Amino acid sequence: QVQLVESGGGLVQPGASLKLSCAASGRTFSNSAMAWFRQAPGKERDIVAVISRNGVNTYYVDSVSGRFTISRDNAKNTVWLQMNSLKPEDTAVYYCAANRVYGDYTLTFRIAEYDSWGQGTQVTVSS
Repeated sequence: QVQLVESGGGLVQPGASLKLSCAASGRTFSNSAMAWFRQAPGKERDIVAVISRNGVNTYYVDSVSGRFTISRDNAKNTVWLQMNSLKPEDTAVYYCAANRVYGDYTLTFRIAEYDSWGQGTQVTVSS
């Protein structure tokens, strides 16, 4: 498994930006597709964005497409989620997750495929 630690959450006003970071250690980070999930109170944990292990392929859920950007640096064992134009409906606990994959361009979307999780970081968007 990969050990993951998120940071960068906070309380911001609508329209503001935040950048979440996820630092990895343990199993080789570069062998993993990485994803950000989020869970709002009373709701299921849902996927937000995914990035392939080589950083070339990405996926975004429709509700964040054009506002959020996922990126990674395998030399730094870090994945980021840049969140712009934040909305109140983006309020949630955001989790970083890793999934060992065997293809450089592979994206995985199901929560059950991810075997390593961070502790989560709270993002609150409110005026």
